[in-house]
Amino acid sequence: MSTKTTSRTPEAGADDLFVHRWSPRAFSCQPIAEETLTGLFEAARWSPSCYNAQPWLYVYADSPEQQARFVEALVPGNQTWAKSAPVLAFLFARKRFEHNDRDNRWAGFDAGASWMALALQARLAGLYTHGMAGFDPDKAFEVCDVNPKDYDVMAAIAVGHMGDPDNLPEQVAAREKPSDRKPLPEVARTA
Repeated sequence: MSTKTTSRTPEAGADDLFVHRWSPRAFSCQPIAEETLTGLFEAARWSPSCYNAQPWLYVYADSPEQQARFVEALVPGNQTWAKSAPVLAFLFARKRFEHNDRDNRWAGFDAGASWMALALQARLAGLYTHGMAGFDPDKAFEVCDVNPKDYDVMAAIAVGHMGDPDNLPEQVAAREKPSDRKPLPEVARTA
């Protein structure tokens, strides 16, 4: 199975790493080496952040017992395919700056930057990621033992090797292809 996507064409100079990153739902249960997995979080760690606050927190499950608990926090539609990924994670963003205890309204932005670093490091390692908004936030805080007074839960994330789309439910398999992007002038323009 090819890991390259040939149907995507950038409108301007962009490295193939960006163009070929996409979010599949077909994951293999093949384990991820600990060193490789640690490298994903190391890449996320080096992301930029307001006041260098580094407000992101990843809590992940890489054993079957942990994963079963994490899967229960996902909506049923995501449970059907995410349960096959060898690693599931939740990304949290710290609500307040640690240095002055003021609201950090950029925490979600910064957590998003760290998530992109993780996703790109995954591609460099031959892995794929899929971020999800379909989860129960209360269950996510519970299974991750994170205090909702201190953090916002931003996303659930599946990480793994590409699996066989034929193993997906039919309606999910039909969507198993890289999505297009809006034309460049719709997302960036001069003032």
